[in-house]
Amino acid sequence: MSTFRNHCPHLDSVGEITKEDLIQKSHGTCQDCKVRGPNLWACLENRCSYVGCGESQVDHSTIHSQETKHYLTVNLTTLRVWCYACSKEVFLDRKLGTQPSLPHVRPLHQTQDNSIQDFKIPSNTTLKTPLVAVFDDLDIEVEEEDELKARGLTGLKNIGNTCYMNAALQALSNCPPLTQFFLDCGGLARTDKKPAICKSYLKLMTELWHKSRPGSVVPTNLFQGIKTVNPTFRGYSQQDAQEFLRCLMDLLHEELKEQVMEVEEDPRTLTTEETMEEDKSQSDVDFQSCESCGSSDKAENENGSRGFSEDNNETTMLIQDDENNSEMSKDWQKEKMCNKMNKVNSEGELDKDRDCVSETVDLNNQETVKVQILGRASAQSASSPKRKKQHKKYRSVISDIFDGTIISSVQCLTCDRVSVTLETFQDLSLPIPGKEDLAKLHSSSHPTSIVKAGSCGEAYAPQGWIAFFMEYVKRFVVSCVPSWFWGPIVTLQDCLAAFFARDELKGDNMYSCEKCKKLRNGVKFCKVQKFPEILCIHLKRFRHELMFSTKINTHVSFPLEGLDLQPFLAKDSPAQIVTYDLLSVICHHGTASSGHYIAYCRNNLNNLWYEFDDQSVTEVSESTVQNAEAYVLFYRKSSEEAQKERRRISNLLNIMEPSLLQFYISRQWLNKFKTFAEPGPISNNDFLCIHGGVPPRKASYIEDLVLMLPQNIWDNLYSRYGGGPAVNHLYICHTCQIEAEKIEKRRKTELEIFIRLNRAFQEEDSPATFYCISMQWFREWESFVKGKDGDPPGPIDNTKIAVTKCGNVMLRQGADSGQISEETWNFLQSIYGGGPEVILRPPVVHVDPDTLQAEEKIEVETRSL
Repeated sequence: MSTFRNHCPHLDSVGEITKEDLIQKSHGTCQDCKVRGPNLWACLENRCSYVGCGESQVDHSTIHSQETKHYLTVNLTTLRVWCYACSKEVFLDRKLGTQPSLPHVRPLHQTQDNSIQDFKIPSNTTLKTPLVAVFDDLDIEVEEEDELKARGLTGLKNIGNTCYMNAALQALSNCPPLTQFFLDCGGLARTDKKPAICKSYLKLMTELWHKSRPGSVVPTNLFQGIKTVNPTFRGYSQQDAQEFLRCLMDLLHEELKEQVMEVEEDPRTLTTEETMEEDKSQSDVDFQSCESCGSSDKAENENGSRGFSEDNNETTMLIQDDENNSEMSKDWQKEKMCNKMNKVNSEGELDKDRDCVSETVDLNNQETVKVQILGRASAQSASSPKRKKQHKKYRSVISDIFDGTIISSVQCLTCDRVSVTLETFQDLSLPIPGKEDLAKLHSSSHPTSIVKAGSCGEAYAPQGWIAFFMEYVKRFVVSCVPSWFWGPIVTLQDCLAAFFARDELKGDNMYSCEKCKKLRNGVKFCKVQKFPEILCIHLKRFRHELMFSTKINTHVSFPLEGLDLQPFLAKDSPAQIVTYDLLSVICHHGTASSGHYIAYCRNNLNNLWYEFDDQSVTEVSESTVQNAEAYVLFYRKSSEEAQKERRRISNLLNIMEPSLLQFYISRQWLNKFKTFAEPGPISNNDFLCIHGGVPPRKASYIEDLVLMLPQNIWDNLYSRYGGGPAVNHLYICHTCQIEAEKIEKRRKTELEIFIRLNRAFQEEDSPATFYCISMQWFREWESFVKGKDGDPPGPIDNTKIAVTKCGNVMLRQGADSGQISEETWNFLQSIYGGGPEVILRPPVVHVDPDTLQAEEKIEVETRSL
């Protein structure tokens, strides 16, 4: 019998039992009512063979325990053990490959409080057997209590003008893909980054969706954590709910992101030549406009970092928390330069998380399209003198759910050259069009495609005096008719159309054409290449002018179901589902300087709408929601086919087919299957290494990453979604373990030598030279040697702190740099290479010999006195 880890006093009464015995009993029936499984319970009392039904039936298993005082029972479907006397789940350990015994399940509260410290190679590591998937793992089950009062109807107490935060949290809480990730995959909320926002958010979601259905909770821990990172939210003044959302989602992404290794291609392979006939229809390259960020806007803060020092006593070079907080504060206080595209990736991490690759394609003999792809990847490969075969790319549950891609283009109206850029977004910030804008959008002459260049470079496709006259008359009528007669009546589709409408680049905003080498009139277009699983829409209700802000109170109507985004989809997009249903709305009441935030959310369990006003939660009608003054909206992809597929797969669990093989599958992917409209191919790479085994660092919590599926379930999922790889056997990768031991030894050696050299440097009274080193590179190296980053940094890159004057390399004024000794520089440079050398030499004071002699004479005379 396996040894139990907890202290249940009733374990001594458990008899000998094997896994085969339990499997055999699972094919039986309740001994009282003869109902069949799933979810039968077997008594574990010594010499007791009772099997009874659970709460979904008459609950004879509980009756048996009360009558016989047999307290321990095991669920024959999930193999979880419950003690009726202690009213808690009982856990036991099991080594993989040993004699049959009950699998181990780690309780959620134990994983929440354990953070990953410096990576250590575990000794005698064994893998715990993952749980068998049950109905709840494949579909969201509505319990009987949810029909009376659904879970999730818990308010949030206001702790000092925090209605903006409460409304934002309730809106996110009612996004099922994100909430189910934290409820079902809570063991994955692991981070060593302070202030561990993901753990605070996990705790909050557990409280909000607890079966006890509390009336309200206080989000103190989460709020305190965010305030330590972002000073904007300190104090008790009212803040913007949308800015809080961006801050929270960015922090969650940074803490939960995982590295995805991809082979880096030679940029020459990204350049291809394609020809198109000159008279080809313009609709074949159909784009619409969008004011979006240029690539230069994405690197406002190249020196920021989110790293936090843990061992302040090691050396004065290690990074302090205040420095990081100040850098991050600057990031959050910066004005967004994009009018229509908002990125929520950390500015301080942009150099690590993004990579730019250019691609040029000829549309015809005279037209050229330059494609710039922006994605989450490491800039290390771009800045390092030596190119690597692999580059870093990151993903998280945040990017999986909220990331979309827009393809934007700028066309020169002289040479027809089109420059195209792919950009990642996590929310769309939409303008609210006025009367003239609405008339232009609703006009049948409004252009929707790339235009051919005319002799005068007009910005609109329809040419001729008739079109000009109609446009003039339309503008005149719009300006003369009173506003009370005209409206305006604005819909969400109008806001989307205004976002994607063509922009003229002329006058002071002319386009610098790379082909013409001059400023030219141009037009800007954009369409969506990939829509996210959940689309976050921000209506720009505040207009900032000088030191004042005004609010746009125009009502924008929006659909609760069936938001059609097909008109804004790029022609070559692989997207299949473009219809969205509303999940939640954040509303702003009041003025630009003071107001109040509330949220309207659709409960995913009973499909009813509720108003969340701080700690007050009230059911409301659909008409109440539609009449709300929307500020932020969350829409979810709608797919009846996905719901039918989940029900079909879940029903297969009732078919207890004997299976010779068990398959292991990623919990994260199962969460996608459970909540996504398009889960994509099966991906088991989050618990496998490149060699097909379990990475040593993930071995201790493998049961948090994996579930076990019967063969019939795996076959159905694999035939429907593909992907993989198929896994029947879990083992710790020996190759990775050897490599990890080498890396750990290297970390320890480099850190010890650095501390010794830097301590000697600090003890020098007057060093003759200082060697400067980029703090951006040093932070990456520090993360590596302290076990926070698995890979060593690239070559030392001092290009951003160096400037050349008169042939000499000097330190750039205000550069983010540190000072080390010559010995330390030689040590690091011998390992990583790179440069250039940036040397500081303290000025030497020249003393005149006669003056020195006079001073010595005076000193002698003074002593004689």
